[in-house]
Amino acid sequence: MRALGFTDWKLWFACTLLAVPWLNPFAPGPASAVIPWLISCGAVAGLLLLQAFWLTWLRASRLDWPRVAASAWLLAGGLSSAIGLAQYFGLSAELSPLVNVASLGEAFGNLRQRNQYASLTSIAFAALLWWSVQVKPPTMTLMLRGGQLGLAVLLAVGNAVSSSRTGLFQITLLLGLVGLWGGYSQPAARLVVGYVLAYGFGLLALPMVIGLDPWSSGAWARLQAGDAVCSSRITLWRNVLALIAEHPWFGWGWGELDYAHYITLYDGPRFCDILDNAHNLPLHLAVELGVPTALALCGLLTIWVLRARPWAETDATRQMAWSVLAVVGLHSLLEYPLWYGPFQIAVGLCVLLLWRRPPAVFMKNRALVQVGYAGMATFLIAACAYAGWDYHRISQIYLAPDARDPAYRTDTLNKIRDTRLFQSQVRFAELSVTPLTAENAAAQLRLALDMLHFSPEARVVERVIDSALLLGRDDIAAFHLARFKEAFPDAYADWMASHPPAP
Repeated sequence: MRALGFTDWKLWFACTLLAVPWLNPFAPGPASAVIPWLISCGAVAGLLLLQAFWLTWLRASRLDWPRVAASAWLLAGGLSSAIGLAQYFGLSAELSPLVNVASLGEAFGNLRQRNQYASLTSIAFAALLWWSVQVKPPTMTLMLRGGQLGLAVLLAVGNAVSSSRTGLFQITLLLGLVGLWGGYSQPAARLVVGYVLAYGFGLLALPMVIGLDPWSSGAWARLQAGDAVCSSRITLWRNVLALIAEHPWFGWGWGELDYAHYITLYDGPRFCDILDNAHNLPLHLAVELGVPTALALCGLLTIWVLRARPWAETDATRQMAWSVLAVVGLHSLLEYPLWYGPFQIAVGLCVLLLWRRPPAVFMKNRALVQVGYAGMATFLIAACAYAGWDYHRISQIYLAPDARDPAYRTDTLNKIRDTRLFQSQVRFAELSVTPLTAENAAAQLRLALDMLHFSPEARVVERVIDSALLLGRDDIAAFHLARFKEAFPDAYADWMASHPPAP
């Protein structure tokens, strides 16, 4: 068995790069997903450079990807669990801005979403199980055993304070995989027992510490209580199925689900939020790309899994990769983790671990591989730098004038119109800051109708209706008033109160 290599600086540098996207606390508007995604791309570029150059200078063949992945996931999961506990006990404000602020009794790490945070703790536990078999029991010190058990407890408690039902399902999934692969008779058994006991303790005891009733808070309580009808996944999925039935062959188009949800009047209950994802990957593919495309993609994935026979795996690295894919796959049936950089990287790494080229193949094509790594890294760095600069520019219009960069405090909109990557955000800002007049009503109507495909929120619908009425287009106004009433009943009531009918 190889040495653990805890003092290997190359390992820890790579681990840090891989962990940063999970721990990044910064997500400035107007599109909060942009900066985290750019940081993820930057981390990938750093890993490619590390592989291409640094290890080459040290005459090494390639990074030890299983060790890098397991170490990074465990590092990110452990630190995120500590952050989650600080949030849960109301200590996050003192740690801001390095830690996202949460209300007492809430925990979501720096991922800003409880289910993503719970998935990270599950991924980290899969990595911990991998580490548990890297040293044979006779050579494992008491300190190492205690450290592994302590990490299992930390990850379990971190999952518990998330109150994530997805996290609860993932525990069941991981326990099933451990049993399938015979892990209950291996060193991993004590970690599994410690993890389950700590999770139960976290569900029952920690709410009482902060004055909450454990039977009315936490994942188990949320699972029993369910959601309100208009915000439940059952209602959401029923709406999505209705949309699929309207355009079954080619779908509504990629990125058009939010518009489709707004524009459609349902026979039954309506999901009450803007719906930009089906919260189920196969359904999302079907509603936006069509049923044939969704069936083809899901069919190919199923064939790959069946051919790979993950249930028969005996190698710990491949078991870890399948465990992480299973965690992300389960999450993808309930939400959309694959829309976020850290999960994209995790899935990519798992595919890499399951499809590793033999060292001889790597060494034979070493020069070509190095050039490829360096080229991809250079492209990613340049693309991220440009996108970050462009995003910073267009974000100025969303700030108060005094908070903007000096160069953008006057005539801001005209200075950012030439953006290549964020035209929709700029046009949305234009719609928001431009007063409606008789002279610009036609242009505002065209812009507002277009922006319904970008963000069909109440203010955009109001601009559609107001500009249509100003132009005498009562047909357009009536069409959108009916949808306004269904999609945003409170905003509709406010609009009606401010627009009394003519006597």
